[in-house]
Amino acid sequence: MARTHEAAVTPEVGDPVATPVDEPARPWRIRRPSDAIRFLVSAAVLGLVLLLPSIAKQTTSGLESDITHGTQQTPHFLLNLATLVSSFGVLAVPVVFAVVRLIRRDGIRIAVGLLAAVVALGATVGLDEWVTAPGGPTDSLSWGGVGADPLHTDITPVIAYVTAVRLAGRTRWQVITWTVIGVAALAALTAGYASVLALAATYVLGRAIGYGTLYAFGTPNPRPSGTAVMAVLSRLGLVPVSARRLPDGPAETRRYEVELADPEPAQNGPALSPPPRHRLDVMVLDRDQQSAGLLYRVWRYARLRGGTNRRALRSLRRSLEQESLMAHAAAAAGVRTPRLLAASEVGSEAALLAYDHVPGRRLGGLEDQELTDELLTRIWRQLRLLQGHRLAHRRLEGDGILLGDDGLPYIVNLGAGEIAASDLVLRLDLAQLLTTVALRVGPQRTVRTAAPVLGADTLVASVPLLQQVALNRSTRSALQQDKELLTRVREQILRLRPEIEVEPVRLERFRLRTVVSVIAGAAGAYFLLSQLSNVDLPRLVLHSQWQWTAVGLLASAVTYVAAAFMLIGFVPERLPVGRTVLVQLSASFVKLVAPAAVTGVAVNSRYLQRAGVRPGPAVASVGASQLSGMITHILLLVVFGFVTGSAHSATDLAPSRTVVIVLLTVGVLTAAAAAVPRVRRLVMSRLRPMFSGVVPRLLDVLQSPRKIMTGLGGTLLLTAAFVVCLDSSIRAFGGSLPWTAIIIVFLTGNALGSAAPTPGGLGAVEGALSLGLTLSGLPAETATSAVLLFRLLTFWLPVLPGWAAFAYLQRKKAI
Repeated sequence: MARTHEAAVTPEVGDPVATPVDEPARPWRIRRPSDAIRFLVSAAVLGLVLLLPSIAKQTTSGLESDITHGTQQTPHFLLNLATLVSSFGVLAVPVVFAVVRLIRRDGIRIAVGLLAAVVALGATVGLDEWVTAPGGPTDSLSWGGVGADPLHTDITPVIAYVTAVRLAGRTRWQVITWTVIGVAALAALTAGYASVLALAATYVLGRAIGYGTLYAFGTPNPRPSGTAVMAVLSRLGLVPVSARRLPDGPAETRRYEVELADPEPAQNGPALSPPPRHRLDVMVLDRDQQSAGLLYRVWRYARLRGGTNRRALRSLRRSLEQESLMAHAAAAAGVRTPRLLAASEVGSEAALLAYDHVPGRRLGGLEDQELTDELLTRIWRQLRLLQGHRLAHRRLEGDGILLGDDGLPYIVNLGAGEIAASDLVLRLDLAQLLTTVALRVGPQRTVRTAAPVLGADTLVASVPLLQQVALNRSTRSALQQDKELLTRVREQILRLRPEIEVEPVRLERFRLRTVVSVIAGAAGAYFLLSQLSNVDLPRLVLHSQWQWTAVGLLASAVTYVAAAFMLIGFVPERLPVGRTVLVQLSASFVKLVAPAAVTGVAVNSRYLQRAGVRPGPAVASVGASQLSGMITHILLLVVFGFVTGSAHSATDLAPSRTVVIVLLTVGVLTAAAAAVPRVRRLVMSRLRPMFSGVVPRLLDVLQSPRKIMTGLGGTLLLTAAFVVCLDSSIRAFGGSLPWTAIIIVFLTGNALGSAAPTPGGLGAVEGALSLGLTLSGLPAETATSAVLLFRLLTFWLPVLPGWAAFAYLQRKKAI
């Protein structure tokens, strides 16, 4: 981009002469992050308003009747007068404003507003057609009176226009415009041709289109120029003679390197050679950039527990005050940091902070050989000063530390810092710097240089916080290149105090996996409720055969014994049968909060470690058990799929065309995926660790035929017990299917449930089993009832005894 000197503005009387600034030409229009955020929020609220009549029809209908009854008491003269005034004013006021702005040569603003109005009109007509279309998704919405359009065609374009022309700062126009819009909405409501929800959708749609248009085309750049910033510096007594723009700092902060005028020589005294000119680093905070990254910060604020995050949104004034206070507090604590000389607002849209210029390079730009042990020790001393005075930096990354030309480290970029920080925040600061340094010099040198300065106990206290979620975004990205780095840092620190047991710290309120589980569970519940709406449950319950329910309950109990034998068979060490059965029962309680595929692995691995098996062999044993179960599952699915798809004649066992097509499709897709190098490397990276530990463990087990028989027998017994339970559930409601069909349905549903991210496969198992039984010839009512009984026996009823087993095993320190 071409760099130009800005033209000097004519200074006011008493102002210093404007200073030329070497910086890129200022953009004429900019996209404000706040406009994008407001557009997204408005779009989300619009979706909620459109769905509200479907999920709260009784409430919206009652609200409409109450408003209709209240407006009937209003005199008709006032209603007619309000309608007349609003109908004229809602169009006249925007036109008058447009004429005024055109006279003042502000036509671009009006053009953007007109474009927003046109888009709003088209969107309104389109939504009206969609909402009122016969048989459409929202055909049941009761928006307005008979024959009325759901959205107000007259008001929506005006709201979009008013939003896009930006009336902020023009109080008189704001009051007049919104008063006219409000009267028009009230008149439409009282006249009965618009409802409250219709008006709410009209307002939100107009706002969304207005903000979307603003973000698409940008707004006039309100940021003060570099010349204006230099003028404010001059008024503060720091007279610049030249300035140049530097690359932006954190959070898109503008940075300038400023050269000040020579100090005036003394009137009396010998002539001295002029000293070098003083330089400043000037940081400019722009108001529109305060909302940059807001959605990410809100997500982090909601996801992480209190005390671990900064405020999601700060005003310009608060940002200025916080960085100034942090700079003064760090200097008072003896921390080596550039001295803050001045802080001031620059008009109403920006603020500046002027620091002494310290020549040097950032930590992230240093060569590896420059990161000596002496330099690292000095960095840890600066951190010790910060922590000793309870100051948290919150951005101790490559750009947060400056190596001066004098060879000393300086702490910079204090904008996110906190004073009087809590212990948790101080430990997070330490964890961040440990990771930053370890990414450059490795865990061993990091811990070796930090321990003498900070102490072993301080480092050990940071171990629970060495988690990716606790680190800054750029650091998390860098860790993708070395995912085991944090583990190695923890190991190096724990060698300092091997006798200390470090308790993990839960920083997240919830994980992304939890959000997916909740959404998937809600979808599953919705599917089940929709199925139950077509089932006459009372009649089915009254006519059910409860002796089959008892058989299903017994089969469900056998599954826990089978799972215990399955684990015992793949562990060379001796395990007590009774306690192992209790462990499998306790897993039924843990399944409430974790996916099915994760629960068994976690609980069994913990149990084996408590039983004296080393962590590596324990995980390998559980992996061998899971691997054998998966192989058996696939073989059974293929065999019974072959049998089910074959002709029923004993002399004709050729597989059906469907089975052949499915097998060929799976083979082709597998070969195509294996042909892609990236997919092949991903699969191998996942399988290699598993086989590297599992295969040696299997070889140990193969030396004992008794163990092999126990493991494989438990695997087959587990599948057989579940199939018996499902068959008993079907027979309890008078249904009947061939065994081969029941086995295929169960194996398919169990596979989908293991892959589902919901706790215990909730939703996925019910949907797959219900669909499979229905396709196999069972009536929909019977299939749904049988699946619900099956899940009651195998998932819900074991929860209470599973909790008791879990509590007992925890008291005995068995898990």
